[in-house]
Amino acid sequence: MRKLGLILLIFLPVMVFSQTTSVKIALLKYGGGGDWYSNPTSVPNLIAFCNDNLKTNIDPEPGTVEPGSVELFNYAYVDLTGHGNVFFSDSEAANLRTYLESGGFLHISDNYGIDQFIRREMKKVFPELDFVELPNDHPIYNQKYRFPEGLPKIHEHDKKPAQGFSLIYKGRLVCFYTYESDLGDGWEDRSVHNDPEDVRQKALQMGANIISFVFNQ
Repeated sequence: MRKLGLILLIFLPVMVFSQTTSVKIALLKYGGGGDWYSNPTSVPNLIAFCNDNLKTNIDPEPGTVEPGSVELFNYAYVDLTGHGNVFFSDSEAANLRTYLESGGFLHISDNYGIDQFIRREMKKVFPELDFVELPNDHPIYNQKYRFPEGLPKIHEHDKKPAQGFSLIYKGRLVCFYTYESDLGDGWEDRSVHNDPEDVRQKALQMGANIISFVFNQ
């Protein structure tokens, strides 16, 4: 299996900010019946925003990868979203853990209704870890864009506050779970949800902060 640690931890920061070499990020195609494919314009729009505003050189076409695939190790960052059930087999959970332990990163965007399933499945990946809410002064909220009140609220679900949860493995944030925020909806083409431009910008800026944090932590 490819040594992700060598690829990501040593070469990734150079690759991302290089003007000549691009890096790829991907959408995670999970089982269980949930709509992993929802928000098709989200990640491409986030990539374009980062390339324009952070001067990253991320491939404009995101990949699609399954949690049990060896191809997972080709991506520095994977994004998971959806509304319904998420399921990882034991082998998929083990592969995803190896990926995250070795330098990879998982962002989970609650697109409404995913919470009970993703908490259950991530316990398969890291049985010893619990999701912990990040404080508002965490560096992920203070990259190029400042969010002094923490995770921005993009779409209303159950009148709950937006919360950013983390899984931290050996001192490194390996998974960031954005709950009751719906960043992915905010990244979509404006015509999809007709969000005001300032709301879309907050979502994209927070997404850019995640990318910046991941490639520099």
